[in-house]
Amino acid sequence: MTDALLPNGVKEGGEDSGRFRKGCNPLARTGRSKLQNQRATLNQQIIKQMRMRAGAENLLKATSNNKVKEMVLLELSYVNSNLQLLMGELEGLNSSVEVYQNTQETANIPLIALGLKETKDVDFSTIFKDFILEHYSEDGNSFEDSIADLMDLRQACRTPSRDEAGVELLAKYSSHLPLMESRFFPPTRQTGIFFTWYDSFTGVPVCQQNLSLEKASILFNMAALYSQIGTRSNRQTIEGLEQAISSFQKSAGMLNHLKETFTHTPSYDMSPAMLSMLIRMMLAQAQECLFEKTALPGIRNEFHSLMKMAQEAAKVSEIYDQVHQSMIQTPIKDNVPFFWSTMSQVKTNHYRSMAHYFVASALMDHQAGQPLSEGQGEGCFCKGIRNPPFAVANLVSYGKAHIRRAILGHEEALRIYSLCHHLNKLEILQDILTASHQRSVNKCSENEDEEEFTDYTEAPDIISKTEHKAEMEVPATTKVKVTDFFQRLGPLSVFSAKQRWTPPRTIKILPKDPELGFNLKGESPVQVVSLDPLCPAATDGLKEGDYIVAVGDIDCKWMSVSDVMRLLKDVNEEVIEIQVVSIMDSNPQMVSHSRFPSRRLGQTVISSVLMIDSKFGFCVN
Repeated sequence: MTDALLPNGVKEGGEDSGRFRKGCNPLARTGRSKLQNQRATLNQQIIKQMRMRAGAENLLKATSNNKVKEMVLLELSYVNSNLQLLMGELEGLNSSVEVYQNTQETANIPLIALGLKETKDVDFSTIFKDFILEHYSEDGNSFEDSIADLMDLRQACRTPSRDEAGVELLAKYSSHLPLMESRFFPPTRQTGIFFTWYDSFTGVPVCQQNLSLEKASILFNMAALYSQIGTRSNRQTIEGLEQAISSFQKSAGMLNHLKETFTHTPSYDMSPAMLSMLIRMMLAQAQECLFEKTALPGIRNEFHSLMKMAQEAAKVSEIYDQVHQSMIQTPIKDNVPFFWSTMSQVKTNHYRSMAHYFVASALMDHQAGQPLSEGQGEGCFCKGIRNPPFAVANLVSYGKAHIRRAILGHEEALRIYSLCHHLNKLEILQDILTASHQRSVNKCSENEDEEEFTDYTEAPDIISKTEHKAEMEVPATTKVKVTDFFQRLGPLSVFSAKQRWTPPRTIKILPKDPELGFNLKGESPVQVVSLDPLCPAATDGLKEGDYIVAVGDIDCKWMSVSDVMRLLKDVNEEVIEIQVVSIMDSNPQMVSHSRFPSRRLGQTVISSVLMIDSKFGFCVN
């Protein structure tokens, strides 16, 4: 994929140039991007119809005129009809799994990928600049580049590439969100910035002024990207299957992290019930790929190999049955595409039938005319069967019973397939189901005899078992190390949205005075301690606990005591002007007046104290 130019272009050759382009492909003309654009358009149409419906319902409540009521009811029925059609189109997009499959793959059952959640543009410029001026007492225009970089990063996250670079791009923005929240979102008031995200299943918009929805939606899209990477993997190779397995497990891990971290997200596609179902679906697809990985080198035509594959197939069927059961529960069934539920039901029957076929092959092809050894009977693998040796005739009879169940299961899978018009578009799925059914019919025909109609043996269920169970995996890219766009505002431990300070004040210091009357402590920013209330600096307005933010024209919010010490050493002027700020919180932090380490509230507080003597010498204790 070619890199695309970004709006508000990042400076060429700068630290962040190209960082946002990597993992972002907004100009790609692929089936996936077209699908995403169609989803965005549908979301806009859905919100328009929902606003019209809300207006009509309000008018219906407010009016008492019967003629007006009739007109409004007619309009309301028209709007509801349009909404139903739009929802159907959105379901069709969510059912379009073919664009997410590997383009070179022709021999595997399609897998389901999650679509990315859509969002509206957000302009941080005006509000952030005003907040910087009001709260941090700095010129917001000097942070234009930082704000543009943040907006570029968010914009890039709307069109991530379907690979690890795209996931890393989302992870970068996700790691910036806590920093942005600390800088610009006070806990006591709203900023006026609205974040709007659309439900990935219904298209219904959800809007919040805090960052919870933004954080949760980015995590959801990371899980969706992993699912799309999984479906795009080449499942005709071991490497491709391993990538698919890992991707689906990471998708499940991301969804579980989202479920445990954001418990009250208003968007239904991120509700606990929906996330639990999606986790099951991702793990089921990972288990399916594990089965395919076992079968890819070929299945040895011997008893235990066939029985092992039967149990593996039964495991996949069991997990897909659990997925289907969770999909048909209210209210999930009202929001999940019918295609998804049907697909899980088809796979439940398909893999169960495969399990019965493997057992039938093992019993009919490898037991006839052979003595049974200890532990080699059907009871090791099937429910309800004890394991003292059966007669060979009995085992063949059970084999025929299993092949009959296999045929019935394949026929049921084909019947369910025919009921969903979205599934009917997947010709490869029909080909696989038909071929599996024909294989079982052929196996049955090979072992027909005249006593077939008098054989009432019933095949028991097969015990599901796997040597490699799909497990949730938390990706390493959940959090990545990033550089704060607004680090010039100062250390977050002090200069955050939850703190309030006085505007910067200028204090004049005469370094030639025998005693300055105060000491300094801290790493960054440096804080005034042990202030003599009668010293000239105190008279000029210096207060105990003030933070020094500048010495002369040099910003020192990130400087430690030793840095400020060197800075003051280099000043040869008669008067030094320093800029200080004071915290205005109702419960300001207590400041130690001691020049030596002190113990308070059971903790040891060690203060690095800067002492300035009459010769302008420095000593740090």
